[in-house]
Amino acid sequence: QVQLEESGGGLVQPGGSLRLSCAASGRIFSIYVMGWYRQAPGKQRELVASITSGGSMNYADSVKGRFTISRDNAKNTVYLQMDSLKAEDTAVYYCNYEGFRGSWHIYWGQGTQVTVSS
Repeated sequence: QVQLEESGGGLVQPGGSLRLSCAASGRIFSIYVMGWYRQAPGKQRELVASITSGGSMNYADSVKGRFTISRDNAKNTVYLQMDSLKAEDTAVYYCNYEGFRGSWHIYWGQGTQVTVSS
């Protein structure tokens, strides 16, 4: 089992910044993809950004140039730096961890609310 602890959500004005953190613990995989999804009211959950164990990063088109994903391998932690936030970024953000050991094992955090509003 992998446990995910998220932090960093909150209320911010348009144009502001927030940083989300997700710390993984437990049975950590050597091959993994870790990242963030978000779900706004009435919408499907969508990928925001991810990073693989090999260092490859992927971003949704809507956040490219504004959000940056990074990681601290020693802490098994992934960060999502969100700049130039817009009202449409408002959503519950979920940390996602997918580890491979014979098959893919998928884990989710509990979610953290990000609200962009003046």
